[in-house]
Amino acid sequence: MKLRIATYNIHKGVSSFGRRSRIHALKQALSSMEADVMFLQEVQGRHDLFALRHAANWPTEAQHEFLAGDTLHCAYGCNAVYDHGHHGNALLSNFPIASSRNQDVSDHAYEARGILHCILDTPTKPVHCYVVHLGLFAGSRKRQAEALITAVSNSAANDEPVIIAGDFNDWGNHLSEDLRKGLGVVEVFDEKVLRRGVGSYLRQLSGRGPKIQPARTFPAAMPFLQLDRIYVRGFKVESAQVLHGPRWAMLSDHAPIVATLNMT
Repeated sequence: MKLRIATYNIHKGVSSFGRRSRIHALKQALSSMEADVMFLQEVQGRHDLFALRHAANWPTEAQHEFLAGDTLHCAYGCNAVYDHGHHGNALLSNFPIASSRNQDVSDHAYEARGILHCILDTPTKPVHCYVVHLGLFAGSRKRQAEALITAVSNSAANDEPVIIAGDFNDWGNHLSEDLRKGLGVVEVFDEKVLRRGVGSYLRQLSGRGPKIQPARTFPAAMPFLQLDRIYVRGFKVESAQVLHGPRWAMLSDHAPIVATLNMT
């Protein structure tokens, strides 16, 4: 079975400082990806102030429900709660979502973070999807990555397909090795290395070759930081790309990643 997936931090559907609503343009952009499954971060479940400021074009429903429309299944994991609303991670899927669970992995009071785990009911077999948004501080990210490894290990058997995607804020690329070793996953841009041969890949994993570098996704206007990731297990990566250019730079501060996977 072939899957087209995407991960995207949508910046709450607004421009910088919330001056303009981008949510309708985002819905069109997401549709243009033609993805079967979308892993979204900074999704606004409710924001009373934005709703008042952008009353003419602010959806009456939560953003994940608005973006899903009548055609997609959706799940939402509420992470940050405040007086005028809340936001978190979301999963949109062409496939039914058999179950969903949100795990709080906040490391301190100033950053609310979570892992949204959904099991998709696909025609071939269940697929475990984890939507991730990790913290801004290295120590927090390290502990949250450890929590992610534990969560996946406890909820998905070794022979079950897994997709982990989101905003890892891991600009130094310090977490990938732990995730590879702990979960047996590969990052979708590792495939470029695999094409050079298994020996080259093993040399890099062992530290005897150049460090594997994920894609640059931030800031969207001129990406140079490697913040966003897609890790998979039980899939062969057919293709992976970062969507960038003027259109995407207007919609969010992150550029989305789109990948095509074949289930093995």
